[in-house]
Amino acid sequence: MLKWMLVFVPIAIALEYLAPQSHLLIFVAAAIAILPLAAWLGRATEQLADRSGEGVGGLLNATFGNAAELIIALAALRAGLHDVVKATIVGSIVGNILLVLGAAMLAGGMRHQEQRFNESAGRAQATMLTLAAIALVIPAAYAALVGEINPGGGKTLSISISLVLLAVYAAFLLFSLWTHADSFRGVDATENVAHSDPWPLGQAIAVLAAATVAIAWLSEILVGAIEPTAHELGLSNIFVGVFIVAILGNAAEHATAITAALKNRMDLSLSIAIGSSVQVALFVAPLLVLASLVVGPHPMDLLFGKGLVLAVLLAVLITGQVAGDGRSNWLKGVQLLAVYLILGLAFFLIPQV
Repeated sequence: MLKWMLVFVPIAIALEYLAPQSHLLIFVAAAIAILPLAAWLGRATEQLADRSGEGVGGLLNATFGNAAELIIALAALRAGLHDVVKATIVGSIVGNILLVLGAAMLAGGMRHQEQRFNESAGRAQATMLTLAAIALVIPAAYAALVGEINPGGGKTLSISISLVLLAVYAAFLLFSLWTHADSFRGVDATENVAHSDPWPLGQAIAVLAAATVAIAWLSEILVGAIEPTAHELGLSNIFVGVFIVAILGNAAEHATAITAALKNRMDLSLSIAIGSSVQVALFVAPLLVLASLVVGPHPMDLLFGKGLVLAVLLAVLITGQVAGDGRSNWLKGVQLLAVYLILGLAFFLIPQV
C-alpha cells in the first residue's frame, strides 16, 4: 500500500539540490518518503525478531533507528552547534519513551483490552533510564556548586561520566543478550506467530541496512528544510531540537513500535521504544562527547540546561511507573502522551533566541 510513496525519495533528493529554497516542499516530500522506508524497516526488524527474539530484534531496530540522530548530531558537532546536539539528544530520549511508547500502548490498547510484556525486562530498562537521568543531573549540580571555582572540572567530569556510561551500556548488553537473556524473552501472545513467508536472513539484514541508510539521508534533508521554516514561524531552537528534529528522527521507531503493538507484540514494542532511549542516553550521548574531542571547534560536555534535565527526569519518572507491572492498556498510552503534550506546550512557549 505504501510502495507508491517510494517515488517521493528521488523527488525529495531532487528538490534538495535543484530547489534548495523550497523548504516546505522539501519537508513534505521527505516526510512522505520516510513512511514507506520506516515500514520496510519495521518488517525487516520483525523478521529478525522472529529468528533472534524480541530483545535482540528491538535492539537492532533501536540501533538502526538511532543512526539518523547520530548522523545529524555529528554534522551539528562539526559545526559547533552543541545546543542543537543536546536538545536533539533530550528530544530523542523523551520522544521515544513518551511519544513512541505512548502511541504504541494507545494503538495496541485500542485493539487488545490488555497486553502483557516481560516485567523483568521493563524494570531493567527503566532502571537504566534512571541511571541516565542521574548522569545528566550530576554535571548540572557540579556546575552550580563548584563551576566558578573549578571551571575546567566540568569537561573532565563529562568525559569521565561518558566513559562510565559506555561501560555500563556494554554491561547491559552482556546482561540482556547473554547472561540473563531468559529474563528478556517475550511474553507469549496470541498473535506472536511466525510469518508465513519468512525472509532469508541475508535479505532481512540487507533491507534493514538499506532502509536505515535511506532514512538517515532523508532525515538530514528533512531537518535541513524544517529548521528554516520553524525559525521563520518564531519557534525557539530548543523547541526545534527537542520536538521537531527528534520526532522526525524517531519516525522509524514510531512506525515499528506501533505496528508491533497492534500485533500484540508489546515486548518488541517496549524494547524498541525504551531500548532506543537507553541507547541514546548511555551510548550515543557519551559517544558524541568523546567524538567532540576530535570533531568540531571545541569539546562538548554533559551540562544540559535545567529545562532539558527536568524534561528527562519527568519522562523517566512516569515511564518507570508505567513499565513496572508488565501490563499495558490504552490509558497508559494516553498518560504518556499527555506528559509529552504538556512538555511540548511548555517548550513551545519558550521565546525564540
